[in-house]
Amino acid sequence: MPDELKRRLGVPDAVLIGLGAMIGAGIFAALAPAARAAGSWLLIALALAAVVAYCNATSSARLAALYPASGGTYVYGRERLGPFWGYLAGWAFITGKSASCAAMALTVGTYLWPGQAHAVAVAAVVALTALNYTGVQKSALLTRIIVAVVLAVLAALVAACLTSTGVDTARLSVGSDATFGGVLQAAGLLFFAFAGYARIATLGEEVQDPARTIPRAIPIALAITLTVYAAVATAVLLVLGPDGLAAAGAPLTDAARAAGADWLVPLVRVGAAVAALGSLLALILGVSRTTLAMARDHHLPHALAAVHPKFKVPHRAELLVGAVVATAAATADLRAAIGFSSFGVLAYYAVANAAAFTLTRAEHRPARIVPIAGLAGCLVLAFTLPPASTLSGAAVLLAGAALYPLRHRSTARLPH
Repeated sequence: MPDELKRRLGVPDAVLIGLGAMIGAGIFAALAPAARAAGSWLLIALALAAVVAYCNATSSARLAALYPASGGTYVYGRERLGPFWGYLAGWAFITGKSASCAAMALTVGTYLWPGQAHAVAVAAVVALTALNYTGVQKSALLTRIIVAVVLAVLAALVAACLTSTGVDTARLSVGSDATFGGVLQAAGLLFFAFAGYARIATLGEEVQDPARTIPRAIPIALAITLTVYAAVATAVLLVLGPDGLAAAGAPLTDAARAAGADWLVPLVRVGAAVAALGSLLALILGVSRTTLAMARDHHLPHALAAVHPKFKVPHRAELLVGAVVATAAATADLRAAIGFSSFGVLAYYAVANAAAFTLTRAEHRPARIVPIAGLAGCLVLAFTLPPASTLSGAAVLLAGAALYPLRHRSTARLPH
């Protein structure tokens, strides 16, 4: 069929796409604000974020195996909870992840050319949109290279910190310098760095044997990411301490200097830019596929459902997403984009967990506690984010909900 995407991705490529989305700029940027919120409880906040991410990943994996189509939680919410909840999840994903795309693009610009960060960000969006346009296999190949570079840089940083004469294990001791609310806020900020595993599910229509591949790829990618994050956070805390980390503008480069590894600083800067490019690549893929799914159901203009006859990608959706993200990258503030994105992503996963709760034993549902804990965790973390992020995210979500009945009435008689 001309509008069907081609299944090309196996387990290794699916894992690498998930890693490319998760092991991105989040670990380079999220540690310092999380440390300001959680203090010496940073590792506890990381563990809490990982628990919520695990619940979300498990729910997403079971649903993706059952519904291996492009769109991720948009499809799961629609099929399990009704059209409105699917639409709301898709709206949260597209708006939140478009902001995240802009944040990743700005991170690239900040590290590569701080004086022209917005211009570099726009150029990065244009280049990666062009790459995605020519086919998902090339995107997977580039992701493999990016993940290898970033993991090598992070491994070198961890080794330098752990062998430094400035290491002080007392810095890992949990003190009384944080509140429970601060730990929750830190977990919400750190969750931003875990949120890429959904990219595997949103590419469900391009994965080989999705019932087997997706449930294997998502937990593997999440486990690798958690291991890397725990190692990096521990190493940075050992050389900077909670206060030094909280005050750091660029925590990983500051950690390299504190460890006496000045030679590593330019490599960390390059690694941060490459990681952000990897995240941006995977994000554009995911947003365009959700746009495709919503356009197929007429929640967005149906013209966006077109699949390129040669490259077998949703080319109109990709061009639109690229244009929106490029505009945001030219004008947006990095911190505001990250906070807004976090709220949208948590709302998206809340719907995924609610959908997973409806699965039956015959559908290989997860243990009931998993979607319950995931749903509760998403809601709690969303509403303990900084107030500006919560208010702006909730306002956009409510605006999407208000638009639904208008769009639904105008398309109710159209074939799906």
